[in-house]
Amino acid sequence: MTQVILARHGETEWNVGEIFRGRIDIELNETGIKQAELLAEYLSNLKIDAVYSSPLKRALKTAEMIASHHKLDVEIAPGLIDFDYGKWQGSPHQEVKDRYKELYGKWLKNPHQVKMPDGESLNDVRERALSVVNDVVAKYEGTVVLVSHRVVNKVLICALLGLDNSHFWNIRQDTCGITTFTYANERFILTEHNNTSYLKPIQKASLSDF
Repeated sequence: MTQVILARHGETEWNVGEIFRGRIDIELNETGIKQAELLAEYLSNLKIDAVYSSPLKRALKTAEMIASHHKLDVEIAPGLIDFDYGKWQGSPHQEVKDRYKELYGKWLKNPHQVKMPDGESLNDVRERALSVVNDVVAKYEGTVVLVSHRVVNKVLICALLGLDNSHFWNIRQDTCGITTFTYANERFILTEHNNTSYLKPIQKASLSDF
């Protein structure tokens, strides 16, 4: 049996400001660093066999804090890199809504049918991220943490539950939240979703699903 923990990175200023991040390499902000510290402490009592991360700094910093408690090196997994929003990257949410009205409306109603201008589709994300998960369950029988991003984790959660990408907006995962699956008998079983209980000391309301 393998336990797979899908962790989202800590908060950045672009999460707070609702700016599309994608492949732009934004650092954690002060709250994000504290969130990552609390998550790392929460996971410190588990026996963790490996920590994988997106190559982007916000995920990698979160992963390094988790791995440090277990004397592990972080494995960089390019397949976990954030969604390529293409021309939307670096733009504020409202600006995208105004400039790309038709595509934005489709993104909200039928996200599985959208390919971002000069970017990816959710199916592109699904293929590359699932490849990482499949490699992990083939290699390990213990607990593995995968640190990635909102879109990637939402797509992975849908995939592991047997749902297609049209269910993207039915899933939410907050910054530094974790979702856990066990893999046994060739089946992924959801055992915990969007756990953020360890973030209570920060006493901050969660951000919107962005």
